[in-house]
Amino acid sequence: MSLNRDQSSRLYSEAQQYFPGGVNSPVRAFKSVYGSPLFIRNGHGAMIYDEDGNQFVDFCGSWGPLILGHNHPVIKDEVIRTIENGLSFGAPTVHGNALGKIIVDNHRFIDKLRFVSSGTEAVMSAIRLARGYTGKNKIIKFEGCYHGHVDSLLVKAGSGLATFGVSTSLGIPKGFIDETIVLQLNDLARFEEVLASSSDSIACVILEPIPANNGLLLQDNNYLAWLRLLCDQYGVLLIFDEVISGFRVGFEGASGYYNIQPDLITMGKIIGGGMPVGAFGGKAEIMKKISPEGDVYQAGTLSANPVAMTAGLACLNICLQPDFYQDQEKRTKTFVRKIESHIDAQGYDMHIPQIGSIFWLAFGKKRIVTPDDINSDSMGLFKELHRYLLDHGVYLGPSGYEVGFVSMSHTPQLLERSAEIICNALDHIFKR
Repeated sequence: MSLNRDQSSRLYSEAQQYFPGGVNSPVRAFKSVYGSPLFIRNGHGAMIYDEDGNQFVDFCGSWGPLILGHNHPVIKDEVIRTIENGLSFGAPTVHGNALGKIIVDNHRFIDKLRFVSSGTEAVMSAIRLARGYTGKNKIIKFEGCYHGHVDSLLVKAGSGLATFGVSTSLGIPKGFIDETIVLQLNDLARFEEVLASSSDSIACVILEPIPANNGLLLQDNNYLAWLRLLCDQYGVLLIFDEVISGFRVGFEGASGYYNIQPDLITMGKIIGGGMPVGAFGGKAEIMKKISPEGDVYQAGTLSANPVAMTAGLACLNICLQPDFYQDQEKRTKTFVRKIESHIDAQGYDMHIPQIGSIFWLAFGKKRIVTPDDINSDSMGLFKELHRYLLDHGVYLGPSGYEVGFVSMSHTPQLLERSAEIICNALDHIFKR
């Protein structure tokens, strides 16, 4: 059986006349997997449907925001009700107040926040705030953590464990690169060494506490706790990039999950309930430096757009319901364990890291905590796996480095059926 992509292929050919590479975000181009990208027509619950009429159980969830599933009726109804009064005003609305209140009232580590329109914008603004607050310029980031397409963060490590990095994109001035120090994850000794020698010039440390943009690189709680202690010791701000983990592993994200208070937190995805929303927040003492209260300038015409605020509020109200996150994790664990039981029984060389409702199909048995632990040769296996799954109605992100997400709409029955399909796919690629 081969997937019919006639309409998607035609639309992709047309799109290449308008957009670089035919897409508006690179990973959508299906360069790491077979075939042309699928053009999605609609989604309901855990299912998506493409322009050729194919249906799929969706484990991408728009790359993480759709924790309730597609087209959730409560979000849809609230958005329609809000749209009747207008789309945007460039002025304060009660919707922004309501979403801000539910976050501040239910997140121990956020005193104040500022809404923006994307996770990248949130990170960019938090970095500027950290520099303005500390009066220092350099930042530390970690190989394997992605923070959006911010100039100073599109940098990767060089040959050493810690170097001034090498840009991963053209168009980034060397001066920006020189202000970024790149370290390896899970190397506490080197981290302390750099702080001890350079903390007078380092404004902040930024990392994903649950790195989920280059595989799922789960870190030890103890490692994250030591990062916090060392940042305090050397007078450097700690920023948790929770664009993915925020409201995903718990309402307080990874900060609450590990019980570690960063100085600033960046958020996105789930916070908008499917609409484009981001935010950054943290300690009131730091946040008061933001204009108009302080001298760190940040602005956005569509920030706290009423439609987006309404969608986010509807989503987070459901996330706050009793046992929401416990149920998410329980269903995800059951799903993962079924696949891992098959992996173990068949002796396949892979495992599935999982936290909350995030999972990753990782080839090899070794625990993976840094990008260097990933066997790049295994991406050929993922390419075959992805094709089989699409042909049999299961949709994963089109890259072996991307994680999968379970939503509230993935019922136990649907997860059971999907696990069986994934097990069959593994048989297909390992026993060829």
